[in-house]
Amino acid sequence: MPELLLELFCEEIPARMQVGGARDLERLMVGALSDRGLMFEGIKAFSGPRRLTLSIVGLPAQQKDVREELKGPKVDAPAAAIEGFLKKTGLAREQLTVQSSPKGDVYIALIERAGRDTATVLAEVIPEIMAKLPWPKSMRWVPGEAVRWVRPLRGIVATFDGEVVPFSFAGVESGRTTLGHRFLNQGAIEVRRFEDYEAALKKAHVLIDAEERAAIILADAKTAAFAVGLELIPDEGLLAEVAGLAEWPVVYVGAIEDQFMDVPAEILQTSMRTHQKYFALRDPKTGKMANKFAVVANMIAQDGGKEIVAGNERVLRARLSDAKFFWDEDRKRTLASRVDDLKGIVFHAKLGTQAERVARIERLAGEIAAKIGADVEKAQSAARLAKADLTTGVVGEFPELQGVMGRYYARHDKEDAAVADAIRDHYRPVGPSDAVPTDKVAIAVALADKLDQLISFFSVGEKPTGSGDPFALRRAALGVIRILLQGISIGSSLRLNLREVGVNEEVLSFFGDRLEVALKDQKVRPDLIKAVFALGNEDDFVRLYLRVGELQAFLGTDDGKNLLAGYKRAANILKAEEKKDGNFIGKVDEGLLPEPADKALHAALANAISAIGPALDKEDFAGAMRAMAALRGPVDGFFESVKVNADDTRLRENRLHLLAGLRAALHRVADFSRIEN
Repeated sequence: MPELLLELFCEEIPARMQVGGARDLERLMVGALSDRGLMFEGIKAFSGPRRLTLSIVGLPAQQKDVREELKGPKVDAPAAAIEGFLKKTGLAREQLTVQSSPKGDVYIALIERAGRDTATVLAEVIPEIMAKLPWPKSMRWVPGEAVRWVRPLRGIVATFDGEVVPFSFAGVESGRTTLGHRFLNQGAIEVRRFEDYEAALKKAHVLIDAEERAAIILADAKTAAFAVGLELIPDEGLLAEVAGLAEWPVVYVGAIEDQFMDVPAEILQTSMRTHQKYFALRDPKTGKMANKFAVVANMIAQDGGKEIVAGNERVLRARLSDAKFFWDEDRKRTLASRVDDLKGIVFHAKLGTQAERVARIERLAGEIAAKIGADVEKAQSAARLAKADLTTGVVGEFPELQGVMGRYYARHDKEDAAVADAIRDHYRPVGPSDAVPTDKVAIAVALADKLDQLISFFSVGEKPTGSGDPFALRRAALGVIRILLQGISIGSSLRLNLREVGVNEEVLSFFGDRLEVALKDQKVRPDLIKAVFALGNEDDFVRLYLRVGELQAFLGTDDGKNLLAGYKRAANILKAEEKKDGNFIGKVDEGLLPEPADKALHAALANAISAIGPALDKEDFAGAMRAMAALRGPVDGFFESVKVNADDTRLRENRLHLLAGLRAALHRVADFSRIEN
């Protein structure tokens, strides 16, 4: 079947926009073709520095004929409704038919449309899609032309079954010619299908596949590093970015002057990554950053890259001179002397300055430290200094180094090692793959930082809405959860009752939602988290996690499944009867239990109640589940042998009190009404 080849060729597209642009192009094309009844076998989009490419295989040569029956408004509907239907269908009223329905006569439109050539449809669709591409930033470049594009558009390749699909966009006519590498190839390249297009561009020193370019860069950088006895420091973000900067990537290795090697490696690496897009290398024997870097050029150099390397070394020298200057200047003041400077930095208009925030974190860190067994004085000292590096030159230049630089400055000031490490670690975990702090001083400060963030923003009404979360409160909540749960896998845990450190019910509810996300990878059922959280008295995440784990294990057994089924039956009966007569929360009259099954359930329930409470108090959740398991047989027997809604009113009410007691006993463990079957 025919295939579509589409290439949109323009000036350099920012690397950060390329993959998203290709993804949007594919998404919009799939939607447009589906809307027009054009199915296909496969589609793939590619992105690069100067082009987006789309290949679609298995398209039909022509649309299918369409015969569609549309149901319209009633014959006696308002005139506006009928006119709207006529406008939608493109028919006159006399072309409609009338059909009877249970609600009266309605108009029916029979639409018959002959299928068009796919090439004709594509000529309409592609310009529409190009105009709809949601670039983060776009520009106009043609005088008097309203069309916008990410960068000036220079060419369009559009062929279907080898023939040009004729259209124009922003004054550029579609055709079958493209260009290769800006410097390594000369002249136009004529193409018809994707296979010869890809091969011709590769011959012209252009790799259209970003993943292929990234794989080549990674392999060549590792090889180049190995050749000088070093290894590449992995950087996935940088790899993705440089793959969008070079159509034909070539890796060279340069040197860092010795005068810069006493600057912290994080500064050097960040400066090289941010400003120059260089990869850092390290000595595999020591694990320390080496005085070499890898640069990715978009050029094959005749001299083996000597001039390219020399030019990059000159530029790097200037960049690192600035970084070294900031580093040297910053150390002329202590971190402690900078704390007062935070009074001049606004944290948030409704929440005051960074200095005010630090005071809150310091108080909270002291409270938390006392509760988790950390050194209170060290925790407060670390909290007091934690944000001071925001006033330094290095962090001003490289904001991503906040915390990291605070540790360096604290060590330079001879602060306690635990205090210095806590300054670095209090931001952690930043994301799902980031490590969590393990030292208790660092844990106290990290929790205080995140809890203050949550408590403060919620208090002034700045809460996440939908997908919007400008203050990263979801990330902060997940960070708290990960810190508190980190020790379970190694046999230790951090116990912290969140209400005792100022967390209100609204923030606790927010934590409950985040718990479902945090525990998803561990296959913990979200309905069980809701069921335990619904009890309203759980603010210790370790205890909640352990309870949910035992509950999930219990519900995986036959006893658990059957008891849940019995609970659901009891709850449904109670729901129906309580609508008529109010709640049945009262003492069961033992004299009104005539059947053995009545007596058996009453006795089993008394035993379970006496066992569940103490087990929960001791956090013996396995014991609580065993107590519930003992109810399975009596509950089954009760429903098999007893008629709850007996003719005798007193007997009926007594049995409903018995079922209400069962419901209340199980609700000591979790709200079983929220548990799915």
